[in-house]
Amino acid sequence: MKRAGRMVIASLMALSLVACAGANGPGPATPPVSAEGPCRNDGLDSFVGQKASAEVGAALLKASGAKTLRWGGPGMAMTMDYRADRLTVSYDAAMAIMSARCG
Repeated sequence: MKRAGRMVIASLMALSLVACAGANGPGPATPPVSAEGPCRNDGLDSFVGQKASAEVGAALLKASGAKTLRWGGPGMAMTMDYRADRLTVSYDAAMAIMSARCG
């Protein structure tokens, strides 16, 4: 493939990534990290259906004991790596929490 063709393809790929990143917005503000240990799933189902927000995120961190919180909106790509100290919270287009799980 000629150099100009490669540059066009690379540019289109970069533009599509930028478009995907902004389509769902940044999600709720992530609360400051305040938990101290490995994540626990016990009791997190009670948060399903609540509106995703920084305040709910702080409560999720406290309830789970996780050190970090990762929000996952509709259609967002996320890594598949497992971290025992991380809580992953998925929400729908209406910002309603669909799941909260360690990892």
